[in-house]
Amino acid sequence: MADVKSKTQREKFEEAARDLETDDSEEAFDAKLKKIAKTPPPKDDKRKPS
Repeated sequence: MADVKSKTQREKFEEAARDLETDDSEEAFDAKLKKIAKTPPPKDDKRKPS
C-alpha cells in the first residue's frame, strides 16, 4: 500500500468509495455521500437586514 502522503486526490476518493461499498445507484451514492460530506450548519450572518 502506498504512503498516504503520496496518494493523489483521485486515489483517496476511489479508496473511500471502495470502503463505503458504493454502487451505480444514484440513491445509494447520495446516501453514502452524506456520510462523508457533512456540511456544518450555517453560522449567523453578521450582515443582518436593517
